[in-house]
Amino acid sequence: MNRLAAEQSPYLLQHAHNPVDWYAWGPEAFEKARRENKPIFLSIGYSTCHWCHVMERESFESAAVAEILNRDFVSIKVDREERPDVDSIYMTAVQVMTNHGGWPMSVFMTPDGRPFYAGTYFPPVDRHGLPSFTRVLGHVAQAYRTRRDEVEEAGNEIRNAIAHSQHMLQAAEVLDRHQLDEAAERIVRNYDPKNGGFGSAPKFPPSMTLDFLMQVAWRTNDARLLEVVTHTLTKMAFGGMYDQIGGGFHRYSVDAIWLVPHFEKMLYDNALLARVYTRAWQLTKDPLFVRIARETLDFVARELTSPDGGFYSTLDADSEGEEGKFYVWTPSQVREILGEEDGRAFCELFDITEGGNFEGHNIPHLASDPGDVEDAKRKLYAAREQRIRPGRDEKILSGWNGWMLAAFADAALAFDSDAYREITRRNADFLLARCSPRLLRHAKIPALLEDFSGVAWGLTLAYEATHDRRYLDAARSLMDDVLARFKDEENGGFFDTPTDHEQLITRPKDLFDNATPSGNSVACDVLLRLALLFGSEEYANEATEALRTVFPLAQKYPNGFGFLLGVAEWRAGAPKEIALTGSGETFNALRRVVGEEFRPHRVLVAGEGSADLPLMKDRPAERALAYVCEAYMCQEPTADPERLRALLRL
Repeated sequence: MNRLAAEQSPYLLQHAHNPVDWYAWGPEAFEKARRENKPIFLSIGYSTCHWCHVMERESFESAAVAEILNRDFVSIKVDREERPDVDSIYMTAVQVMTNHGGWPMSVFMTPDGRPFYAGTYFPPVDRHGLPSFTRVLGHVAQAYRTRRDEVEEAGNEIRNAIAHSQHMLQAAEVLDRHQLDEAAERIVRNYDPKNGGFGSAPKFPPSMTLDFLMQVAWRTNDARLLEVVTHTLTKMAFGGMYDQIGGGFHRYSVDAIWLVPHFEKMLYDNALLARVYTRAWQLTKDPLFVRIARETLDFVARELTSPDGGFYSTLDADSEGEEGKFYVWTPSQVREILGEEDGRAFCELFDITEGGNFEGHNIPHLASDPGDVEDAKRKLYAAREQRIRPGRDEKILSGWNGWMLAAFADAALAFDSDAYREITRRNADFLLARCSPRLLRHAKIPALLEDFSGVAWGLTLAYEATHDRRYLDAARSLMDDVLARFKDEENGGFFDTPTDHEQLITRPKDLFDNATPSGNSVACDVLLRLALLFGSEEYANEATEALRTVFPLAQKYPNGFGFLLGVAEWRAGAPKEIALTGSGETFNALRRVVGEEFRPHRVLVAGEGSADLPLMKDRPAERALAYVCEAYMCQEPTADPERLRALLRL
């Protein structure tokens, strides 16, 4: 075993038996490279990355490759999910040098961390236009020995290009609804009207973009935009990217019709998708959307939740060395479990055929809503559980947990679910404990902006779902820390790393909402919520300035800023301020109305511990009443749920 055996990351532990003399990211590796005057080989990936597994089998388990790496390089292995700050910097380097990026990421650096050559996957032999990994190693080692000046110059140029990418924005003068409408129009130009989603294969679930479009559709009463949202959500729910038997979404679809997925299941995808399906149900009351939201949340509760209430990161795509093996079926397997008649009916409904749709087997998918097939699905799920399961990455990442907490909190309110409320409480308490004395990302890894903003977001929504004041106060404390330690005083917005973080070659600042929302976007969302909840003009101003900094880029590339555009929608409008007093059945009935209604921009105050909040001031606590205010105007309080519903729809 190599020194990675002492790490906690499942991805690093997967490489603990390699003959490569791996180091984890840290001063020990850089000191060795300086002392021995060797270049650094940096390999970044994650535990459920299929091509990371392939490169490990082909190269990192090879004694011949290990001999070269151990002789000529200092090799560092990084889990991108543990260290997104490191990943962000060097992914930018890969993109600058190759015009594309992905994982596994392979970067060659000077001993002080400047990248001078990079790529992604390298095969064991020359093929498909890619040089073999051993050939790359030989050329890089020789260049470092014999053309050091060129290496140093390339490292300086790439470092400067990375730094420049962080400082190229100019603030917008205004944030108005016309600009947001234009952004929505630019997004839908790439819409696939037949299959839903945007563009062609591969297709990733555009959860944040759909949420933004849904907000614009609701505000403008634009049936066309709403059709884009509902058609895409329906197509994704019927496809093979959705696990029709066990619930939850796989990572993405390799085709344009959402049929064949990349089979890994990520916590963040299921958090963002569960939330957008919940919100789509609030708007449309389509029973399909509530079913998908609940099945996705139930999958997370069942398969990605730790005993102490934290949420695990990922389920692998592979089992028994084959991608997707755990999830696919043959007609005979289905008939054996359900019986001949029911089995044939199920196979017809879910397109399970003798020829198959995936390497001779079948990924269940639908053409239309199947109706009541819950009993059949339970039987197939129980049978599937007897198979060898995919591996589970049991890292508990604070930021990802915050996003999942937000989804459960929203669902607890929307569906008035005590079960989801209890999961919300357990995870919120877990994260509260992790906040003391200072928030960590995972294990010994310090928290990044993604973690501070994500946990604060989840805790703020957990307060609305449970009315436990501790969660709201903790969210405020986290955001005060963000303002003190992450703010970019020169260019606006927030850095990914705090002021006291380790010194990297540049201070990363990720602005795009890609597979996950950027820390900047989520921070703006939380600050706007806290501004209303605590009556703080400072929080509102900080959020506005950060939004203005990024908004020109969002206008130019709206598909990459789905979450931020939704926050801009909030800032350009007048959110509802809702306070619920009292308790008992009337209180519960009023709260159910708040949860059921699609009101994308609102805050909710309730509970005994909230008496000192501005929205509760001078409002008697002994009687169950709903107070609704907007744009410095308040409506007459009401105890009538239907009157409250009407007020929320104004």
